[in-house]
Amino acid sequence: QVQLVESGGGVVQPGESLRLSCLASGHAFAIYHMAWYRQAPGAQRELVATITPIGEGSRTDYIDSVKGRFTISRNNVENAVAVYLQMNNLQPEDTAVYYCKAIHGWTSYWGQGTQVNVST
Repeated sequence: QVQLVESGGGVVQPGESLRLSCLASGHAFAIYHMAWYRQAPGAQRELVATITPIGEGSRTDYIDSVKGRFTISRNNVENAVAVYLQMNNLQPEDTAVYYCKAIHGWTSYWGQGTQVNVST
């Protein structure tokens, strides 16, 4: 059974940090590109960060608004892949539901999302 399960969301104040986790299991996710998306209230879902498979060097990419603040990483765990998003210096505009996505060619899978709220 394919599962992508996110965790780590919460409520923080501006300037604080959170670390999101996504555990992808039930499929050969080691060969998948992994990504974090987010969707703020009333907005479209946007791509935040991507990472290639470990076998392709775990190359990362970010949208401009999070460069220098967010770090995506991944590692293979027993029969699964863990993907992380370290978010530092969070700002109110980072408030959104954060989703994990696995991509391989035309195939993709989504997690259920985890809420991040940044407010004073």
